[in-house]
Amino acid sequence: MNEQTEHNTIVVFTARSPERIIREGGSQAWVLNAARAKQCTWLVCTQNRHNPDYEFSDATEPHGTAFLLGKVSGVRPSEEDNSGDRWLVTISEFARINVPNAWDHGRNPVRYTFLEELGISLDGIEFQPMPETETNVSQQEVNSAASRVPMLTIADAKKALATTFNVKPEAIEIIIRG
Repeated sequence: MNEQTEHNTIVVFTARSPERIIREGGSQAWVLNAARAKQCTWLVCTQNRHNPDYEFSDATEPHGTAFLLGKVSGVRPSEEDNSGDRWLVTISEFARINVPNAWDHGRNPVRYTFLEELGISLDGIEFQPMPETETNVSQQEVNSAASRVPMLTIADAKKALATTFNVKPEAIEIIIRG
């Protein structure tokens, strides 16, 4: 029995290829508990070759096989079209693995466990850093642009909105939710 009480690994049953997962910076678009997923150290991708949406699937590995091990670097909302409340589990480094029959045939395509329970040992695994993704580059550009924008105060925002809507600044209420 593992001495740890919290699972350190999130396992996903995906119809995406390892190349696509690496290109996208991680695995998406999952319905999951983001707070719990962020606590995980490892992402294990297992292959779903029986996905009925063939346009979506570019699976290349044997069905049920664990084929990619990644070090979780974050969890953020998926940017895919129509992804709603789905999440992207991002990884900072990855290793190709080959563990047949790693999927437990559960109905939920996301589950939490330990590497040991999947028969995965870190001995001899060589991780590679994630390449720059389009999402990472565009986020860096957004952050860079945001750092060049002067800070806006509530008073300045109220004055500008009052001018736009032809009312007094006192008539403007601003609510910030965080």
